[in-house]
Amino acid sequence: MRTVHYRSGRARPHTSATLVGVTPAHTRWKYVSFAARQIAPGGRWRGSTGTDEACFVLLEGRCQVLWDGGRAELGPRKDVFSGYPHAVYLPPSTRVCITAGPRTIVADCRARSERRHPARVIAPADCGYERRGGGNATRQIVDILPPSFPADRLLVCEVFTPGGNWSSYPPHKHDRDNPPAEVALEETYYYRFRDGDAYGIQRLYGPGDRGEQTLTVRHGDLVLIRRGYHPFVCAHGCDAYYLNVLAGRRRSMAASDDPRYASLRAAWPPPDPRVPVVPPPFPVHAPGAGARTAD
Repeated sequence: MRTVHYRSGRARPHTSATLVGVTPAHTRWKYVSFAARQIAPGGRWRGSTGTDEACFVLLEGRCQVLWDGGRAELGPRKDVFSGYPHAVYLPPSTRVCITAGPRTIVADCRARSERRHPARVIAPADCGYERRGGGNATRQIVDILPPSFPADRLLVCEVFTPGGNWSSYPPHKHDRDNPPAEVALEETYYYRFRDGDAYGIQRLYGPGDRGEQTLTVRHGDLVLIRRGYHPFVCAHGCDAYYLNVLAGRRRSMAASDDPRYASLRAAWPPPDPRVPVVPPPFPVHAPGAGARTAD
């Protein structure tokens, strides 16, 4: 499977640091880059999107984002379990400066891009809500850059999984270019937990259980999904969060279920009442369930 698992670095609260990060130079991928950066109180991070389109997602704190001709205030967000995301989408060849108020953590999500789309500020009310699955496979999906968003390749969403529940379930994969049933996507999972000592288990395997791996994931870990099925389960007693970043030649989240478990989609038990883990900032009239998308 050649899946890569990165442990997050540790940084003192009053310092700026990249906690974890990868680029195609590290991964030998074509498209996806990811970094989680801590910016010290009053500190600044400056950079450029270069040949990528980018989505900067506020994970903790409060910050001001300046780019060529644009400005946005993101936050506050105490942590990912305290409220919906604030984000900014930027096209290639854009200079950016992020200035923190209090200590701030920002996810830098990128994909190589050949087309420019307009910069856009994404407020919490612009993000989606879906309650997916049922029973102890219920989880909450919060779309930030869904396929309908005007971008080239980049797809971004947050997933909240209550303690003891399964997510990315039934197991699915997106490593073959076989539209409309499945498209090939590179994907990262960036984990955070409500309790710093919590953990989860991610299983990775191909058809017929080939290349099986089982990973213990903890707060701040980053997992690269190169191919195959990749379900996740959160240990009892503490909620989990992961940020998915995906990109491929086609801008779709079409995925194929493991045929041994695909029938579960048609017979979910009642949803777990703990979902939503984070209430959306808008009325929820008809929670979704069971769509064929990557999560």
